[in-house]
Amino acid sequence: MRRVGYLIPEFPAQTHAFFWREMKKVREHGVEPVVMSSRRPPPGLVVHGWTNEAVAATTYLTPPTPGLALRGAASIGRNPVGWARCLRQVAEAEGLDAKGKARLAALAVVGAEVAAIARAEKLDHLHAHSAADSAHLAMFGGFLAGIPYSVMLHGPMSDYGPNQRNKWRHAAFGIVITQKLMGEITAAIGDELPPMHIAPMGVDTANYVREQPYAPFSGEGPLRVFSCGRLNEVKGHHHLAEAIGLLRQRGLDAQLRVAGEDEQGGSGFHVELQQRIDALGLDDGAVTLLGAIPERQVRAELDAAHVFSLASYHEPLGVAIMEAMALSVPVVVTHAGGVKELVADGVDGLTVDPKDPDALARRIEEIARDPSLAHRLGEAGRETVVERFDSGRSADLIARGTLGTL
Repeated sequence: MRRVGYLIPEFPAQTHAFFWREMKKVREHGVEPVVMSSRRPPPGLVVHGWTNEAVAATTYLTPPTPGLALRGAASIGRNPVGWARCLRQVAEAEGLDAKGKARLAALAVVGAEVAAIARAEKLDHLHAHSAADSAHLAMFGGFLAGIPYSVMLHGPMSDYGPNQRNKWRHAAFGIVITQKLMGEITAAIGDELPPMHIAPMGVDTANYVREQPYAPFSGEGPLRVFSCGRLNEVKGHHHLAEAIGLLRQRGLDAQLRVAGEDEQGGSGFHVELQQRIDALGLDDGAVTLLGAIPERQVRAELDAAHVFSLASYHEPLGVAIMEAMALSVPVVVTHAGGVKELVADGVDGLTVDPKDPDALARRIEEIARDPSLAHRLGEAGRETVVERFDSGRSADLIARGTLGTL
């Protein structure tokens, strides 16, 4: 069986169910993934039922062990040509000052550790599930182990730091999750790109199926709205909370439950968001912050929801939106970033501009007041995800790239 090294930052985090699903699909193609990660996530963000299994299967590259530098130095004699390539990349790095290049040289030493793992695990390929430091580690590790590497871009290039050209130009192939990102990276790097492919982060649609049919809002009891996304200003949760307040003023007993946590495990933006909710007078259970919850609980929340909503300022694509659509829950989301490639307004969901609570409220109310619309959007959303956003697409590309058949 061929083997691929997966380089994933801070694994397993609250949003990493996609990676776990994808790895299962890669195995179905006859390729065994071996996971490496830059660091462990904070304890409060480790919540999934598969988390312990994932942690046990992952090699963490930081904090560095005492012998890391010595092992890196010893590897120079093993592969002087590979080290020469690494050092040339450090010298030619774009957008880095002297301090940045010194840090990149330190990453090359960690790359030697990646190469050592690659040799010990008999890896055939390295795949960086990030275009930030993980891509540097895949590049250095690939040079030093003498194996190819690939990179996947999950969001705007500006989110992943400098030196993008050198990260991509030596890769065997690259993957982006949307056509929008393909246009962005092509404009930035052009002819120096490796063979490129589009494969969205996706859902295992064969297993992401409702146990009971979706039931629209009947007018009795609360209107249940669910949202899922890390707690960060850019996710727009406070605008969604404002929309819930507006719906309640209009006579709808709207209740919002938000799954997700901030990067500090609850001591960061979570506190500020709760204060904003309280200031809106929504501290009576109208808005509940659930924190980081297991995947099974996310599914239970979706099963119970009448509407899914996400008010992001920018969303590269939106796995949480896909999961709602896969379970036939009608969605009301902002058409920011790559969401336009996932949700067509009025066809398989409803979309609004970012930072517009009134529009969010109006479109959620449309679904609440019209059960036939709720059913139609939910069914069309499920069809869209099955046809275009199954997690098997990216797994197939990674497996074929590892097997040398891409």
